[in-house]
Amino acid sequence: MGRCLGIQPGGFYAWLKTPLSKRAQEDLRQTRMLKEAWVESGKVYGHRKLHDDLIEQGESICVNRVARLTKRAGIKAQIGYKRRPGGYGGRPSVVVDNTLDRQFDVGAPDKVWVTDITYIRTQEGFAYLAVVIDLFSRRVVGWSMQSRQTTDVVLQALHMAVWRRKPKAKVLIHSNQGSQFTSMDWAAFLRGHNLEHSMSRRGNCHDNAVAESFFNLLKRERIRRRTYKTRERARQDVFDYIEMFYNPKRKHARNGMLSPVEFERQRKLRPEGV
Repeated sequence: MGRCLGIQPGGFYAWLKTPLSKRAQEDLRQTRMLKEAWVESGKVYGHRKLHDDLIEQGESICVNRVARLTKRAGIKAQIGYKRRPGGYGGRPSVVVDNTLDRQFDVGAPDKVWVTDITYIRTQEGFAYLAVVIDLFSRRVVGWSMQSRQTTDVVLQALHMAVWRRKPKAKVLIHSNQGSQFTSMDWAAFLRGHNLEHSMSRRGNCHDNAVAESFFNLLKRERIRRRTYKTRERARQDVFDYIEMFYNPKRKHARNGMLSPVEFERQRKLRPEGV
């Protein structure tokens, strides 16, 4: 074969043994990371969100390089949510405007919160985790875990956020169009606590990307490394991740490589107007 192509056999086999260049090795390594992040997102992330994911992991990579690597690997966003266990179709009873409109950078705490719900597998069955995140610092300010995917689990998370933060002005709270966020009990709680509702467009996961990103981190860094015998064991581990690691210790590129708690602390120390 080599002679037919005008290649000497010795040269051909020497080429086979030549190690990949450092650039090619780096391409392979980062492509593997991109594919892992894409799969863990439910294959809904495009190259820009995958770029953010790698930056959060401490990688030095530009968005154009991510676009090139994902295109070569056939990685592209598959728009729309994967159905969660216990979910059902139909239009929600109440829909409000998408006031947030993907404006995820917020200049002060307790101005905009985002909320969402996910599921965690245990040997007892599914556990459902709801979180409330402050967009200013990406801090989880409220969370709740229960055995059923009901309005109560998201209300408990929001109640924790209100109790912890005690906001003095109106807070915009953004959610998707899940049934938990369109119930009369949810609407009544918002009215009673000076909260304004913003809602993602139907079937568009990117409108609530910060909450989705947190769930991806939680599952990648903790949940998918464990097997939980009971829902209570899962709840204890989620507590440890959120309260003992994510909020006080986990560095975020967006926060200047500070944890949410440290980012808020340093911003409080800055003089007014700086």
